[in-house]
Amino acid sequence: MAPGSDRYASRADTAAFLICLVLSLVALALPAGLKEPIAGALRRTVLLPVLAVQRQAVASTAARERLAKVRFERDSLVLETTFLPELRAENDRLRALLGLAGRLGHGFATAEVLHQAGVADGLTLVLSAGSEEGVEQFAPVVAAGGVLGLVRTVDPHSSVALAWTHPDFRASAMVEGTAVYGIVRARRGERSGELMELIGVPYREQLVPGARVVTSGLGEVFPRGIPLGTVQGIMTEATGWERTYVLQPVVHPSETAHVIILSPARAADTLQAAFGATHPAPDSVLLVHDSAGVRIVRPPPPQRRWPRQTAPPLQQTAPTVPPAGAVPQLRR
Repeated sequence: MAPGSDRYASRADTAAFLICLVLSLVALALPAGLKEPIAGALRRTVLLPVLAVQRQAVASTAARERLAKVRFERDSLVLETTFLPELRAENDRLRALLGLAGRLGHGFATAEVLHQAGVADGLTLVLSAGSEEGVEQFAPVVAAGGVLGLVRTVDPHSSVALAWTHPDFRASAMVEGTAVYGIVRARRGERSGELMELIGVPYREQLVPGARVVTSGLGEVFPRGIPLGTVQGIMTEATGWERTYVLQPVVHPSETAHVIILSPARAADTLQAAFGATHPAPDSVLLVHDSAGVRIVRPPPPQRRWPRQTAPPLQQTAPTVPPAGAVPQLRR
């Protein structure tokens, strides 16, 4: 741009400034009766574009605030919907645990599973209850669904439990509703720690899929009737000796945040009712293996025994004595 044009723009700006200054001084000197009409006329003519721009700026600011509010509400809703299933599941587990505590009544302590980051994750559990809360060594650790593990070490305000996924875990078990016993441990192999094994089942016994396996109470560690898992199928068998079955566990350590630690004094109790027994009595069903396969047979109801009828007692009659002088007759 040429130097002359810059000088001309500078003079024009100065002139406009002086004109505005003079007009402002004149407006201040005008009487009050003329100020309002002149100000209104200026707003309707000269200042109209400026006022329109101001209104648009205010509307844009309000729109940006509303957009930020909508985005915040949307993000909050997305966050809530993301964690809603987990919160519902956690609430359901807490309600189930409270219901189990109410059915147990006494002889237990509640604890929280503390997070631990290490190699032992999933094999051992650090619990927030210790000897001060009445926890003892070898106390059973259960969740609302069933067996979770066994307390190994106890500190004053914490304890370490051996989860059922640990290779050293063992529990004496039985198939609910039958007289089939065995030992439950974590499954070894490609899916180790996800499933259980029921070992030591006699070869003559065959279990149907879906049968529930509970603690037997033998060994005086786990009370009788606590669920361990359900039968999925045969894993291995030694012909003529025993069978090993795969179990689906009822509870997994990774899904548990709160537990109940039973007192060892309740080892002789039967907790079948507290955990919801699926069979009314131990001998209510029988597993029969014949040419048709394995089937469940319910024993017939006991027959009513009627009182045994006895014959009426014989009347004893006095022996007849022949008259004196009579000759007895002999029978040929």
